[in-house]
Amino acid sequence: MTGGSRGIGAATARALADDGWPVAIAYHSNESAAEEVRAAIEERGGTARTFQLDLCDGAADEIFSTVEESLGPVEALVNNAGITADNLTLGMSDDQWSRVIETNLSGVFRLTRRALRKMVRARSGRIVNVSSIAGIRASAGQSNYSAAKAGLIALTRTLAAEVGQRKITVNAVAPGLIETEMTADIDREVTRHIPLRRFGHPEEVAECVRFLVSPAASYVNGATLVVDGGLSS
Repeated sequence: MTGGSRGIGAATARALADDGWPVAIAYHSNESAAEEVRAAIEERGGTARTFQLDLCDGAADEIFSTVEESLGPVEALVNNAGITADNLTLGMSDDQWSRVIETNLSGVFRLTRRALRKMVRARSGRIVNVSSIAGIRASAGQSNYSAAKAGLIALTRTLAAEVGQRKITVNAVAPGLIETEMTADIDREVTRHIPLRRFGHPEEVAECVRFLVSPAASYVNGATLVVDGGLSS
């Protein structure tokens, strides 16, 4: 899984390991945090390895080959990594736009394309894309992020239609405001707009991913599971 060193990614890595999945924790720069997640998984009897990955450098083939050599075939892919570069559209630079689109959408496309090669031959697989409610409802100052996350939802639906006949499911989760480093600076007064009156926890999103890769979700395909406490209702 990508973005596995902290927040939603770390919680998901732990949840999947608890279910017996050997977990490849891909991280961009925070090696120490990724190693902490790996150590926590192994202390609980699970199997995990860490791998450095830059989604902008097109290294999908290389990282997959390394993971397969270490842990075996990739039977489930969780695309969780993402960045922000917020600005109002009139002030947004080309670099702010392209970096977010490249990481949050194009990088997911390349990893997913690589994963599908063997999943199609195996006639089995699970793909879960971590989108956002920013891809569903307006999020001023995040035109790049919103476009990428909306693109993930569209990509999810299209892939589900393309590979479902091969017994591969492709789904998405769309978290709302979750207690992570990315939301640390958001004024908690915003919770008055959330029916449940609180931010979510990474583990609550992780449980949804856990379900979508499990046998219990074998007939769920092309869905987007919104995890936002009712914010987008």
